[in-house]
Formats: sequence, structure tokens, C-alpha cells
Amino acid sequence: MDEITLNNGVRIPQRGFGVFQVPLEDTQAAVEKAIEIGYRHIDTAAAYNNEAGVGAAVRAGGLPREELFVTTKLRNGEHGYESALTAYDETLQRLGLEYADLYLVHWPNPTADRYVDSWRALERIYTDGRVRAIGVSNFLPEHLDRLAKEGEIVPAVNQIELHPSYQQHDLTELCREHSIAITAYSPLGQGGDLDHPVLASIAGDHQVSPAQVVLRWHLQRGHVVIPKSVNPERIRANFDLDGFALTDDQLASITALDSGNRLGSDPRTMAISQIR
Repeated sequence: MDEITLNNGVRIPQRGFGVFQVPLEDTQAAVEKAIEIGYRHIDTAAAYNNEAGVGAAVRAGGLPREELFVTTKLRNGEHGYESALTAYDETLQRLGLEYADLYLVHWPNPTADRYVDSWRALERIYTDGRVRAIGVSNFLPEHLDRLAKEGEIVPAVNQIELHPSYQQHDLTELCREHSIAITAYSPLGQGGDLDHPVLASIAGDHQVSPAQVVLRWHLQRGHVVIPKSVNPERIRANFDLDGFALTDDQLASITALDSGNRLGSDPRTMAISQIR
């Protein structure tokens, strides 16, 4: 299993299983299948309304808790110091777990202007030993710069939209400079990137799928990836990334596909409270 070491020494599996938009009633079965296939990193969020299914699968999977890495996130409607502390307690209750491995501020939500207070709450949770690592999601350079000035702990992770057609080079470079690991969500461009002839050609060279090529590109660039699916065959294929490696030229040809095509919300304006 590919792993990277976060800036606090905690190791995180690069191949994660995401459950965004997976209905709660389907979550436990999907996560159990992912664990059976070999995934050891599960990514959820309070806003996904399926933390309970993730926790049930973790408890039912038969593996020691320390062999699984669980990421979850603070929703926008719970920003603020005290509310973030309470939100983490509620997240653990829904998960039915004693701790999360990684807790993220899901969006900066700058219109509310409480993400620094939320970050201080995460710092408290971390220094109290109640979570193994803390980080952020969808934070842009201006948000990270403010945390650097007003916070005490450098985020371990920034989870951002990243795929061949939207690579956020300046942001990823800033994160690397500060030893902030990148987790790529929508790593396949929600499927939209997979029809490109460059990917089809590389896939043919290795006798794998275009999706596997893109995920391998992420791994070789040092990203954590969290593709989601409820289809067992696709869950397995997204994990089966061993047995081939992309050449430097192939990596460069995929990197050249960047077109600035964002699919998700703009972190500068995203202010939905993510009400359950």
C-alpha cells in the first residue's frame, strides 16, 4: 500500500475510498466492500450525512482500528470555536469511534469569517490528543496565509479539487513548500477527463483503463486520492493500481492537459451551510 508521511509524522494511505453522495443506506455495504478489497483509508464528512455508515463498516470490518485511516470534516454551518468543538464530539458519536485519524475544515466559507476560529478548535482537539492529524479542504493561498499568521499548527493536509483538467498548480506548489499534503477529490474529473485521447493512448500502452492511468498519475505525483463508487467492480479497479508505472513522458503529457476547468464550487464564494 502506498503511503505518505504527513508533517506531524502520521502516515496516510494514498489510496482512499470516498463516500461523497453515497446514500447512508448504501454506505456501510460500500465501505465494507472497499475494506475487503484492500482500502485502508475512508473519507467522509458531516455534510455527507453518512458518517454513521462509515463507522458501522469500520466496526464490522474485523480489522484492528489502528489499521484503518478515517477522514471526516467540519461542515460550514458549524464554524466557530465552540461549535467546532461540539461538532467533533457529534461526529465521533455518529461514527461510533473514539477518534478520527484526520479532521478537516471542509470549506473556508470566508463570508462567515470564522474559519480561523474553527482552526483554533481543531488545534485544541489535536493538542488534546483526540485526533491524529488536522487539516483543511478547499483552502486557497489567501486562506492558508491567514492560518499561518493567526494559527499555531500548519495543516497536515489540504483536500482540493484536482484532476488532469484542473490542477491548481500555484496552490499545490504552496502546499508543498509548507509540507502540506494534497488530497485530490474528484480525481477523475467526475469522469469528464477520461475520454481524452492522450489518456486512451497511455491506457492502451499499459493495458489498463483511463481511470487507472489518471489515478496512477496522482499517486506518482504524491497525491492522496479518494475516488468514490458503489459499484464493486469499479471500487476494485480504482484500487488496482500496481503492476504498472507511468513514464516521465507519460506523466508530463497528462500534466499538460490542464485547462483550468473547475467542476465544483469556488472556495471564495462557497457559503452553503451544508445543513443536515
